[in-house]
Amino acid sequence: MSFKDLQLNKSLLRAVAEAGYDNPTKVQEQTIPLVLEQKDLVVSAQTGTGKTAAFALPILQLLFNQQDSEKGGKKIKALIVSPTRELAIQIENNFKTYSTYTNLRTTVVFGGASIEPQKDILKKGVDILIATPGRLLDLHKQDIVNLDFVEILVLDEADLMLDMGFIDDVRKIERLCTREKQILLFSATVPHKVEFLANTILKNPERIEVEQNASTSKNVKQLLYYVPKRNKIELCLHLLRNSIKGNIIIFRRTKFGVDKLQKTLIKNGYKVDSIHGDKSQSARQDALNRFKNAEVNILIATDVAARGIDVDGLDAVINFDLPNIPETYVHRIGRTARAGKSGIAHSFCSADEKNYVKTIQQLIEQDIEIEQNHPYPLDPKAKPIIHKSKKTGSKHKKGRKSTASKKKKKRWY
Repeated sequence: MSFKDLQLNKSLLRAVAEAGYDNPTKVQEQTIPLVLEQKDLVVSAQTGTGKTAAFALPILQLLFNQQDSEKGGKKIKALIVSPTRELAIQIENNFKTYSTYTNLRTTVVFGGASIEPQKDILKKGVDILIATPGRLLDLHKQDIVNLDFVEILVLDEADLMLDMGFIDDVRKIERLCTREKQILLFSATVPHKVEFLANTILKNPERIEVEQNASTSKNVKQLLYYVPKRNKIELCLHLLRNSIKGNIIIFRRTKFGVDKLQKTLIKNGYKVDSIHGDKSQSARQDALNRFKNAEVNILIATDVAARGIDVDGLDAVINFDLPNIPETYVHRIGRTARAGKSGIAHSFCSADEKNYVKTIQQLIEQDIEIEQNHPYPLDPKAKPIIHKSKKTGSKHKKGRKSTASKKKKKRWY
């Protein structure tokens, strides 16, 4: 099937061709016709399957005939709600690419950045707004955003949105939009809480599931290294020197861990940047841009970035710390081997992370290949070292009570 078969107009086909895409992916083939029929949808698809274009292209097509400004300026006709800033920016980039030959105007708003420039753009009027929940509600409270004309509402990465505690915000945003709207819900997985949300706000939705919810791309080679926790940095340096080349994302569980590893790699002469939740939005965006522009080839990140990064030609992912939520593993390694390319995922497992491997393998329904040929093997019987604080008793010697105090005395009470 080609994009022409999906009944897209010439302006969109031209932009898609210039972006280098010839044929639609599975999720695009199944989703685009149903969005054009203005049906509510629940789409279960992993990142890297082309799902942003699966809603961006039909939205642009549906709004194409309304692209010229009405009296009183442009109104927000499509609203895309995204859980993270990185993902929101990525979605805006996609919309801008595909709308090159239209007059449709798109913008993105998110927290952690100055609100004034965002207000200025919104006051001029936009057709399509991409937003994170908190900043969207702030702007609505200030009467800068009017959602009375929204025809299409997209909830992207709904499972992550609910995991981050945005359920009340999502419901509020849905109520602020018009009743007669089309809702498209996209989620990598559809756990019970996402299912419940879909059942309460969507009208007779069509369901699309692209591959298994927990599937990992066949193009990602997965390797598992059992290594003592204290040797993880040495193993990482060993692999970077000898086998892992190109553009790499390294995932750590904590911000402290990200900073510590970054300092070590810089000391060893590597070009590294990092992103985590304590960094300002501009610092995070700068790091991402430096990585995309090949100024650095290693990016260290916490999971705040796991779904928001879409980098062409990512060669490898390193799970320096294994995630305790198995779905997070799927999202992390989904950063590589996108759009049909191949990639490799290296995962380090210390003694206290062995249970995480079990739950990950159960989820993806396959055993991860164990790489034993490395200089820091973990003793298979090794148990995690648990650091116990030494109990310090009283500094006074036992039996210091006077003989008088030891005698049974009659008390007045």
